[in-house]
Amino acid sequence: MKNVFSSYHPVVNLLFFCMVIGFGIFIIHPVYLCVALAAALAYGVSLMGKSMVKLFVLGMIPVILVVTVVNMLTNPRGNTVIYHMEYSQITMEAMVFGILTGVLLAAVMMWFACFSKVMTGDKLMFLFGRVLPAASLIFSMVMRFLPNYRRQIGRISGAQKGMGVSVSDGSLKSRIRHGAKIVSIMFTWALENSIETADSMRARGYGLKGRSSFSIYRFDRRDAATTVYILISAGVIAAALAFGKCRMEFYPDVVMAEPDILGIAAGVVYALLCFMPVMMQAKEVILWKYLKSKI
Repeated sequence: MKNVFSSYHPVVNLLFFCMVIGFGIFIIHPVYLCVALAAALAYGVSLMGKSMVKLFVLGMIPVILVVTVVNMLTNPRGNTVIYHMEYSQITMEAMVFGILTGVLLAAVMMWFACFSKVMTGDKLMFLFGRVLPAASLIFSMVMRFLPNYRRQIGRISGAQKGMGVSVSDGSLKSRIRHGAKIVSIMFTWALENSIETADSMRARGYGLKGRSSFSIYRFDRRDAATTVYILISAGVIAAALAFGKCRMEFYPDVVMAEPDILGIAAGVVYALLCFMPVMMQAKEVILWKYLKSKI
C-alpha cells in the first residue's frame, strides 16, 4: 500500500520534516527525544520495512553507545561520581547527557532516512527548481544516483561472481585485481549513464529561456488543513521552549523543568505531530480493511 503522507503536497512534507528535525535538534529532553526516536522508527518501518529495523539495530544503537561512552570518558563534569580514574572521573551527569545526545543523533539520522524516501527528486525540483535550479538539480541527481550506483555495483559483483571473479575468494593480489575490475566496470557504466542523462536533458530543453514545466502537485484543502495543524503544533512547542518548559540542565546536577499545563500540552502536541504520518497510515489501513470486509 502506498504511503499516505507521501501523497501530500511537497510543501507539507518539507514543513513536517523541518519541524520534527528542527525541534529534535534543539530540545534535549528525555521525553521529547524518546518520542522522536520512536516516531522516526515507526515511520521508517512503514516506509522501508525490515531495512529500517536493520538500520536501527546495526547503526543507531551503536551510535548511541559510542556517543555515551565517549562523553563519559572525556567529560568529567558532574557531582554524582560513578568511577574515579587516575586523571579524571566518570559521572552520572555525563552518562545521562551522552545517552540523550546519542538518542538525538539517532533520531535525527532516522528522520533524514525517512526524508530521503518521502522527498523524492521531483519534489525537490518542484520546490526549489525556480529559486535554485542548479543546486536543486544537483541535489536531486545525487539522491537518485547514490542508490542507483549501489544497486548497479551489486549487479556487477553478482555477474562477475557468476563468471568466477570474486573479491572474497583467492589470494590478496587476485582479490585486489578483481575489485579493481569491478570498480572499472562501475566507472564505465557511470560515465555512460551521465552522457545519456545529459543528452536527455538537452533534448528536453533544459537551460533554455522560456522553458515551461508541468507539475502534478496541487495544494488542496487536505494539504491546507495539515499545514495549519503543523504550524499550530509548532507554535505550541515553540512557546513551551521559549518559556523553558522543555529545558533540562545536566551540570553540575541533572535538573528538569517542573511539569505544568503548557509543558504537558507541548509534549502531547509534539508526540501527535511526530506520529502524524504513522497515524495517517494506520487510519488508511483500517479503512481499507473495513471496506474490503464489506465486499
